[in-house]
Order: sequence, then structure tokens, then C-alpha cells
Amino acid sequence: MTGAAGRRRRAAGWSLAARYLLLLAVLALTVGPFLWQLSTSLKGPGEDIYRFPPSLLPHHPTLANYAEVARVIPVWDFALNSLKVAAANVLTNCAGAALAGYALARLRFRGRRVAVVVFIMAMLVPVESIMIAQFMTLRQLQLHNTLLGVVLPGCIGAMNVLLMRNAFAALPYEVEEAAFVDGASAWQRFVRIALPSVKGTLAVVAVFAFMGAWDDFLWPLIVLSDQSKFTLTVGLNYLHGTFADNQRLVAAGSVIAVLPLIVLFAGLQRYFFRGVGEGAVKG
Repeated sequence: MTGAAGRRRRAAGWSLAARYLLLLAVLALTVGPFLWQLSTSLKGPGEDIYRFPPSLLPHHPTLANYAEVARVIPVWDFALNSLKVAAANVLTNCAGAALAGYALARLRFRGRRVAVVVFIMAMLVPVESIMIAQFMTLRQLQLHNTLLGVVLPGCIGAMNVLLMRNAFAALPYEVEEAAFVDGASAWQRFVRIALPSVKGTLAVVAVFAFMGAWDDFLWPLIVLSDQSKFTLTVGLNYLHGTFADNQRLVAAGSVIAVLPLIVLFAGLQRYFFRGVGEGAVKG
């Protein structure tokens, strides 16, 4: 018995060690590239960024690369444009997805199941296949080369609607039935009871919407032609040139672009992880 118990403890120890090794490998793959970019952005012109073995810690850290990025391109103007687009995308997705999700989960109307299927099918359509149609529509509406034209196609995402629908569907009906008996309207039940109960899923929708708008490159590149309206991802592309390609500046620009995402996630992570469970897809 003692020998069997020892073998079980050793097996449990090896299993725990394997899990930690796997977690360390995943951490290196996910966080490693960002740390490399951060290290490169802090290295001066005298340090070799292509040396082998690579050096992660700069010998003489400097912030000159960030100042140079601001000198080469109007990076803060581009960042402000991206912030406008991302903020509008968050507001429209949170409001629109919450309203649509509540209607699909709680209200009884003809064609509700068909609407759910339509949202699911919309997720299966590649964005690249409809970009030409979207751009032609914006031209007809005279919205090309505007930040509003960048926002409109992604103002309400199908996945966000389904997340909110599943979150509302998971709420117990008894709470709303009590409010219904007390005379509360559908709008009052939505605002006062349902919406405060799914704050975690709203945080998930907000993070996804912000990331999608902030990181988007192809659609703003197609829609915008005026440099003063460029978003940050499009503007950073000017750090790559035919005759100049300073990887230190590219790394500094990448870090500037990533920092708002880190701040947003750090502020909403408590609600984010709770919301993943609220809006989980059920069979």
C-alpha cells in the first residue's frame, strides 16, 4: 500500500510539473513577442538588435525611439482617431448587442429563431468577401474617407449579440416574473433587472469591440485616404519605408499601439472573466 501511494504521489508530481511546463511554454509564446518588441523599442542605435544569442535587456535603455516616432509621424493624432473609432464601436456594440440579445432571449415574437440563425450565419461570412459591397455602399452614402465610415460596418457584431443573448437566457425567469407582476414594462425589466445582472458579459463585449476597432488595419486602409483621418494602425505603416526601415521605431510604435489595450483589459479583467462564463455558448 505504501508503495502504491508513493507511485501515485510521484505520478501526481510529474503531472503537476508537466502542467507548469506547458503553462510556461504558452506564456513564452504569448508574452515573449511583446517583451521582445518592448526591449527593441528601448535599445539605442549603438546596440545590435539582431545579435545571437539575443539580449532581452537593453544595455543602455532610452526613450528616444518614442520621441522619434512622434517626430516621423503624427502618432498622437492617429491615436486620437483610433480612440474615437474604438470608443464609438464600444458604445454601439454594448448598446445594440444588449438590446438585440435581450429581445432574442426574453421577448416572444414571430421569427425569433430565424433571427438567431441569421446572426449565426453572419458569423460564418468572411469579412473580406463583403468589403467591396460595404465600400460601394459607403460611397453611395458619401461616407467614405470619414471616421463614421470606419465605424459603421462593425457597430454591432453578430458574435456580441449572441454573447448577450446567451447571458440573458441564463438569468432565472422568476426575477423578471416578479417584476412583471408588479407592473414593470419590458424596458424597465431590461434596464433595472436584466442589464445589471450581465455586467461581466458587457465587459467582454466592450473588450472585444475595442480590440477589434483598435487593431483593425485593412478596413480603415480601404476607407480612408486623408492622412489627417488615419487611424493608428494605418499611420504606423509609414514607419516602414522603401529607403528606411528602422525596427526600433517600428517596435516603439507597436508598444504605443498595444498599451491602451493593456490598460483596458487591466481595468475590466474582473468583469471579463466573470462574463466569459455568463455568455458561454450553450447547446
